[in-house]
Amino acid sequence: MVFSLTRGCWSEKILAERRERAARRGRHTSEGKCSRINMKLYLNETVPYLEQPPSPLEFYREWIGPNKPCIIRNSFSHWPALHKWNPSYLREAVGSKEISVAVTPTGYADAVHGDRFVMPEERRMTFSSLLDVVEQKEEGAGVFYVQKQCSNLTEELPELTGDLETHIPWMSEALGKLPDAVNFWLGEASAVTSMHKDHYENLYCVISGEKQFILIPPSDRPFIPYELYQPATFHQRKDGTFEVVDEECADKVPWIPLDPLNPDLERYPDYRLARPLHCTVRAGEMLYLPSLWFHHVRQSHGCIAVNFWYDMEFDIKYNYFHLLESLSRTVGVL
Repeated sequence: MVFSLTRGCWSEKILAERRERAARRGRHTSEGKCSRINMKLYLNETVPYLEQPPSPLEFYREWIGPNKPCIIRNSFSHWPALHKWNPSYLREAVGSKEISVAVTPTGYADAVHGDRFVMPEERRMTFSSLLDVVEQKEEGAGVFYVQKQCSNLTEELPELTGDLETHIPWMSEALGKLPDAVNFWLGEASAVTSMHKDHYENLYCVISGEKQFILIPPSDRPFIPYELYQPATFHQRKDGTFEVVDEECADKVPWIPLDPLNPDLERYPDYRLARPLHCTVRAGEMLYLPSLWFHHVRQSHGCIAVNFWYDMEFDIKYNYFHLLESLSRTVGVL
């Protein structure tokens, strides 16, 4: 009798596990099918190229409204920055200016390290000192990257604004607003931007070198893992090594622990259902990165770029995405 009851309990447990596995397979099958349908009906399998900048109406109708990325050629070929911004010119123009530089031991700033979300050490240094590191004229412990995103081009390097436009006219007309920020980027090849999303319509212009992007649409949010982390900051010791210092009295930060270059599919099996797009943006090209798209970024050594952040419209698309995030948290994705 005891044996029979025990066997019955085990049978129920086995059946429950089988039902759970079947439900998971069914969910994965249906979610994967939805992701593939999105790719066929809503998205392209690769990021499309436009050979010239579109009209404001065309760009809004074909790209901003549908929330689809594209790479635009010949959109800023008239900027003097394309042929002027080399190290010797930059040393002469802004070499003595102090700027904010992110310094990390591995090149991953604002990223998950162990059980912490770790931000870079923000170091003030002259532009010439940064170029010495990038050009390897001076050895620097750590990885250096100009990545401050509070319109650092106009705030810290206004001397360079005469070499480009401080907004993109057809984008400003399409959205009926000017950009919230114009950011300058320069760093080493080891500098990596971890996977994240922004609430901005982003135009990313590569001046020299190239950037490699991994893009994942907002509709794949259920497959993107988030976890909560204690925020911390890198701090370089006198001997050149780095320590991680916790941010006191700070709330935990939700962040993506997954590295799309080497995803841990055993820990995050749902990610295999995502449909990432890979693209390389070269000098003279502009990437339109729509709001709420997840993105991971690498670069060639010494790559220089400028991006324009236009505030997104918090309209029905945002409401749908917010609903998708809420449902993802409900099923345990966070």
